[in-house]
Amino acid sequence: MPPTDDRQFPAALAAALAVPFDYNDGDGIDFEPFPAFLTAEDTTDWFQAWTSNGQLNGDAFRVFGQDGTGGYAAFWLVRPGQPLEKQPVVFLGSEGETGVVAASLGDFLWLLADGFGPLEAATDYDSDRTAQPHEAFTAIARRFAPDRPQPAAAVIEQAVKEFPDFDDTIMELCR
Repeated sequence: MPPTDDRQFPAALAAALAVPFDYNDGDGIDFEPFPAFLTAEDTTDWFQAWTSNGQLNGDAFRVFGQDGTGGYAAFWLVRPGQPLEKQPVVFLGSEGETGVVAASLGDFLWLLADGFGPLEAATDYDSDRTAQPHEAFTAIARRFAPDRPQPAAAVIEQAVKEFPDFDDTIMELCR
């Protein structure tokens, strides 16, 4: 079985998702982690509904949480043969928003450390939102990705630059 078929949270993701997420009346991170990845069947059901395309499956995603409106955060398994930790993190919102928010799990940890979740990274990164460093997430990022410290803006910029066609790729699958 290839490493990307694993449905267990990597240790770094499990550590980050164990930290409480504070929405802080709209000024925090709008994220509700799942206790485990969605099953393959649930992921397929969601992706077919999201795209209105019953011909698809959800094999390219490992969904690990949602925002308050039901938009999903997931690993996008786009790098063949690479472990889950090396796959980009994406957001597919309940209103059709899409975005690559981090190029890898390590980058995602630094995104959280700067006070940004998947929704905020996909939709608010070019707004007036300011970084809100978070002590617990920073400690996890330092532990699991010490060689990757960077602000959220750099994490998002690098991810978007590496995967500029994510939105077009997903929209082409929609019916």
